[in-house]
Amino acid sequence: MAQALPKLFTFEEFIEWLPENIGKRYELHDGIIVEIPQSSGKHEKVTGFLAGEITVEYKRLKLPYFIPKTALIKPPRKSSGYSPDVVLINDANLPNEELWKKESTVTQSESISLVIEVVSINWEDDYYTKLGNYEAIKIPEYWIVDYADLGVIKFIANPKQPTISIYYLVDEEYQVSQFRDLERIIFPTFPELKLTANHIFNSAL
Repeated sequence: MAQALPKLFTFEEFIEWLPENIGKRYELHDGIIVEIPQSSGKHEKVTGFLAGEITVEYKRLKLPYFIPKTALIKPPRKSSGYSPDVVLINDANLPNEELWKKESTVTQSESISLVIEVVSINWEDDYYTKLGNYEAIKIPEYWIVDYADLGVIKFIANPKQPTISIYYLVDEEYQVSQFRDLERIIFPTFPELKLTANHIFNSAL
């Protein structure tokens, strides 16, 4: 017997559906609502550590940024909406975002200075789906923090090991630099931020 195809949602339908399904995190992937698995304690510690370090740095530099608790990134011309682990918002561009006031959603690269995804069991989303869409939006910097070496070897090394991949735009395409162990990380957005890969990995302990 043929299986029924899942209902495909527009982004507007997804936004209307969300308030009735609070208590869990959801994303919209090409019209399909995806529940984000509950994060592990280690995942939350890494995410919190990074958000804290970045907050201290942008405040030190007196930049017009903030990190929202929940916000969505919508790729153009797609029925998708992503809820990153950390997204650094440029407050100065929010007046140009039509979806921000009512739906806390950004669509323009000028509003998004940095996105961080801390890899969990749904690692394919971070390395495949979101990487391509964040590049299409032209988000200037995207960090994939794979502290548990969950990604496949073509992304993190052979043999697999914990890796931080920093994707940054060059001529509107992502280039990547990778960091492991005691290597000091080069952050394009915050070049004076002094962290090694192990600083980040050890925050999960």
